[in-house]
Amino acid sequence: MATTFPDLLATLLRSDPGRPLVTFYDDATGERVELSVATYANWVAKASSLLVEEFDLERGQRILIDLPTHWLGPVFLGAAWNAGLVVAFPGEAGEPDAVACGPEGLQDHAGLAGRIPVIATALLPLGVRFATPLPEGVHDFGIEVWSQPDSFIPWDPPQPDDAALASISQAELVTPTAGGTDGLLTDGGRLLTTANPASPTGFASFTEPLVKGGSGVWVRNADPDSWERRWADERATAQWLPA
Repeated sequence: MATTFPDLLATLLRSDPGRPLVTFYDDATGERVELSVATYANWVAKASSLLVEEFDLERGQRILIDLPTHWLGPVFLGAAWNAGLVVAFPGEAGEPDAVACGPEGLQDHAGLAGRIPVIATALLPLGVRFATPLPEGVHDFGIEVWSQPDSFIPWDPPQPDDAALASISQAELVTPTAGGTDGLLTDGGRLLTTANPASPTGFASFTEPLVKGGSGVWVRNADPDSWERRWADERATAQWLPA
């Protein structure tokens, strides 16, 4: 039984690496992205290496993740937990040791770039770079992630008792009861949701499918008229529409 995020991801890779894990829609732009277990693990490995090897982050340090509903939310969560970092979200007290943000967070976080790593993603298809220059000292995820290796083995791996979130350990994170989806998903199920996985209330929309051997479909700017068709097309088995 897995007791840390890296253990759980390794188990999923051994069991069925080709199945869908993360699917994302933006109904405002028409974007659709789907990552298999193997593709997701590859993104996590690259992002983990970026955090640890390029920015010298160490097990137990805090990374603030300030992203909207997007497929890169689960990637940054996975990379942080893979490296033994503690994830913080906007509004939590204390200065983090690093920040990952989207375009809307640049104004809030660019001023920290002289003290800590600030990594920004343009949230464009395929994770590509910003089209315009970033504030001085801010790192463009879409440039720097591609040079990272496709595998990552931490020299100081997280332990079950290490914090993954402010009040949740790595061991608690990889249990079906972590978070707040109220156990909607059965084993192997597919969750359709408008939740933001990179948020204090929405992270369970990612962790519960992960732990239960299922998958998630996240929708940003959801079009109500497309919901029933998407439910059928994606073969969802449960839905979560947080207030």
